[in-house]
Amino acid sequence: MKTWIRRTLIGLAATGVLLGGLAAISHGHHGHHGHGRMSDADIVQLRGRLIDKAGSKLDLDAAQTARLATLADALQAQRSALLAGGADPRTELRALIAGTSFDRSKAQTLVDGKTAAVRDKAPAVVTAMADFYDSLQPAQQQKLRDMLARGRHRS
Repeated sequence: MKTWIRRTLIGLAATGVLLGGLAAISHGHHGHHGHGRMSDADIVQLRGRLIDKAGSKLDLDAAQTARLATLADALQAQRSALLAGGADPRTELRALIAGTSFDRSKAQTLVDGKTAAVRDKAPAVVTAMADFYDSLQPAQQQKLRDMLARGRHRS
């Protein structure tokens, strides 16, 4: 497989894992605020812990850590765009099924809005992921691939 294709696929997979992690954390972080969304302060604190943990596991230097922080910022911007203007996802779903039939047009509007948010922010996320990944030494790249292969719950 060509190098750029492999890098793109790895980058997109890692981005998906990171986005999924942020989404799960933002909606499922019961330790701080019950079932609500995390506050901005909680997100900043969590971001710092994740960068520190990744930095120590991958032995990142200062430049690599800065690129990882840029990636985290791009992911946060995309997350914010996905959540902007919308109610809680459960509330949105309840509104779609409130009547005797599923509100297809409202559902499509919601999907279109979320798709546009991803499409608009994706170039910055892909660039940040590529810059971070490309800054890693081959051993660090392999360690990242191994970490992703093990899954998010295993260290």
